[in-house]
Amino acid sequence: MLELNNYINGEWIGPSNSDRNKVINPANQEVIAVAPRATKEETEEAIAVAKAAFESGVWSGLTAHERSEYLNKIADKIDENFDELVRLEVMDNGKIKAEAEFDIADAAGCFRYYAGLVLAPEGETYQVPEDVQAMIVKEPVGVAGLIVPWNFPLLMSVWKIAPAMAAGNTIVYKPAEATPITAMKLVEIIEEVGVPKGVVNLVMGRGSVVGQTIAESKDVDLVSFTGSTEVGREIMRAAAGNLKKISLELGGKSPNIIFADADFETAIDHALMGIYFGSGQVCSAGSRVLVEESIYDKFVETFVERAKLIKVGPGLDENSQMGAINSESQMNTILKYIEIGIEEGATLAYGGRRLTENGLDKGFFIEPTVFTDVTSDMRIVQEEIFGPVVTIQKFKDEEEAIQLANDTDFGLAGGVFSNDGAKALRVIKKVRAGITWVNTFGPTYNEAPWGGYKMSGIGRSLGTYGLDDFQEIKQININLAVEPSGWFPNK
Repeated sequence: MLELNNYINGEWIGPSNSDRNKVINPANQEVIAVAPRATKEETEEAIAVAKAAFESGVWSGLTAHERSEYLNKIADKIDENFDELVRLEVMDNGKIKAEAEFDIADAAGCFRYYAGLVLAPEGETYQVPEDVQAMIVKEPVGVAGLIVPWNFPLLMSVWKIAPAMAAGNTIVYKPAEATPITAMKLVEIIEEVGVPKGVVNLVMGRGSVVGQTIAESKDVDLVSFTGSTEVGREIMRAAAGNLKKISLELGGKSPNIIFADADFETAIDHALMGIYFGSGQVCSAGSRVLVEESIYDKFVETFVERAKLIKVGPGLDENSQMGAINSESQMNTILKYIEIGIEEGATLAYGGRRLTENGLDKGFFIEPTVFTDVTSDMRIVQEEIFGPVVTIQKFKDEEEAIQLANDTDFGLAGGVFSNDGAKALRVIKKVRAGITWVNTFGPTYNEAPWGGYKMSGIGRSLGTYGLDDFQEIKQININLAVEPSGWFPNK
């Protein structure tokens, strides 16, 4: 069993109280680590350290090339520790090994991407109607509070840490209570490559204590949060105290539109991936599949047949194709939504059960679940379930497909499958979502921005926009005609 510690001002600090968090493996409920629950005072100490480090220039004062070198070293260390990080991520989160392997490799790639991006030419100059050279430069925001979810523990951390460090900010980093293990391993790597003390501070604990303190603090200049829309609202309210910058990547209820002229096998394959990757615990999951009525019956029949073939099991089992639900509480939430769907009158075409046979009784496993005969007013269609539950709904034409796709408070992601390129483009342009795909569903790239419309959040991760979130823009005007303005009399 691992003993986890906080990391403040370059020192590993043990728990200051008896309130400890037991971290369990969701595949078997074994306790795999014990983590501290930091107090408000400890969180405030970490914030003060980060502020002092920022103001000292120990990180922000480095050249972009120097910071880039550190980021590349971190990426190299992630590669060196790849197998260990994969194993810990699987045990911590419950996802299958293949998914964790992708996450860890992508995390290293994200550090390398920002190591390169921070060296790219930036800034602008302007032609103004006076003898003045007008320009802008980009500067770090200051202290960045980073609050990370449990569904992609390491990768989501890196999506925030890499651009924050590249821009020259200092960090107070709070991982999810359910999945803090790879957070500590990542900070160990950051320490190992020699990042100066105080630049990155790790504080584990309850969201109501650590997260709230970060969001409220007037010494935190930016808060970046990924998680539920409900908590995102609380973060936004708390951040209003000093009008700090916010970046919120929140919930989703993403539509996946399948037209009759789509390549059928491709559409089936990606629809399955869209909802059952990560056991459906993905903010951008394609949890609403919309199918043109002429192929609806065939699609449902084939989709259910393929869903039945998915092998659910422990993440470290090489044969598993879908892993565990992250926690008992999340599993119970999903099962409750399945009950709600049945009560609302939807047809449970497949699944809906907690799996307990074949040695799965000690873990949190749910069958791939399919609902048909649904209507847009049902809760299972409108609310984020965050599990392996999909609704399949039929539409008549483009207009109805777009109407159904946008009939949600969320706007994170969406997909269209069609072999008619013009139609696919027409429809995808009308889907109110920040991340969209045509003839695929789900790929993420470090080079492209990630974020949503409506109640799916504010700001963007990844790409150049992800770096922008951690920077301020300063206008500089240089007078080239150095002489009195003559505006006021001099006598």
